[in-house]
Amino acid sequence: MHKKVTNELNFWHRIYVPEVIRGIWITSVHFFTNLGIHILHVFGMAKKHKGMVTFQYPEDPRPPAIRLRARHRLMKRANGTTRCVACMMCETICPAHCIYIVAEEDPDPRIEKRPKVFDINLGLCVVCGYCVEACPEDAIRMDTYIVETSSYSRDGMIITLEDLMNHDNQDMYPRH
Repeated sequence: MHKKVTNELNFWHRIYVPEVIRGIWITSVHFFTNLGIHILHVFGMAKKHKGMVTFQYPEDPRPPAIRLRARHRLMKRANGTTRCVACMMCETICPAHCIYIVAEEDPDPRIEKRPKVFDINLGLCVVCGYCVEACPEDAIRMDTYIVETSSYSRDGMIITLEDLMNHDNQDMYPRH
């Protein structure tokens, strides 16, 4: 027999007034502290104290974290071909089953195979990073800092091998 556990609310929790007042108090403390710090900054004082900053997105996007997982990319070898050897490890480990790979023979005799088709459905991807961790060739990465993956159609959410390989434009990657 299990004893039924019930958490009954006391009088103060039922009327919510103390919690509302507490929330207003916390918000007011943050507001006036930041207001004071920003006013001191205008007059050239309190430079080592940093107040909260509002980012005016999308005109002024928030700087991304260094370890941010963003849109995928495939790494290239020195000769410009993909480092992927189509081992299917990323496709196998993906919990969302959003990676689709078709392998073909590589013309280089030192490499057994390469991907003929390498598609990632960003509409299904849960951005877990398991594909990056599972790759034995360090061929796939999630360090493009591209986080906006919206599209007007479902077909637009699928990135192909060409899209994954086209990351030569280094201006899209912020410097840290």
